[in-house]
Amino acid sequence: MVSTIKRRYSLDEYRAIEEKAEGRSEYRDGEIVPMAGGTLKHSRIGRNILTYLTSVLRDTHFEPINSDLRLWIPEHRRGVYPDVMVFDGEPQLNGERLDEVLNPILIIEVLSASTADYDQQSKFRMYRSIESFSEYLLVEQDEPFVERYSKKDKGWLLSDFSGLKLSISLDSVSIELPIAEIYRGVVFE
Repeated sequence: MVSTIKRRYSLDEYRAIEEKAEGRSEYRDGEIVPMAGGTLKHSRIGRNILTYLTSVLRDTHFEPINSDLRLWIPEHRRGVYPDVMVFDGEPQLNGERLDEVLNPILIIEVLSASTADYDQQSKFRMYRSIESFSEYLLVEQDEPFVERYSKKDKGWLLSDFSGLKLSISLDSVSIELPIAEIYRGVVFE
């Protein structure tokens, strides 16, 4: 039996590799984990959400950002790329880093078969260590279904939304997000 030794990377090594990489990878406390490519549905849904939020929040102090910007989670030593993040005011950079932020209030993940469990469990647990974080959307890509977690005094409240006729009240940014806007142009088999 042959055993393999996984190499552990320092945070500086990861950042240097990530700056030159063609694809993106998450940093998981010493481990570099390549991210899978997305599907057309995934891309459309992410674009639709970002476009809608950008339009509706344009003249407010809220700023939506796409998945090109890395979220650093200090307590867990993780660098991840949420599909959409929204900030209340200016995003707080991680020190002098222009590619890492610390303070989203709203995070949205479009689920895929390979990431759904991670997004719903481990990642959500890590996100909850971010003091500013108060709302989380998990968006299915194969059917019109969204789970919304909102931070309350005694924990997190789950609400789910099915079908294209409903809207989701986003308390963190004080707007309604129509589910039909999330899935605009998406064809379900």
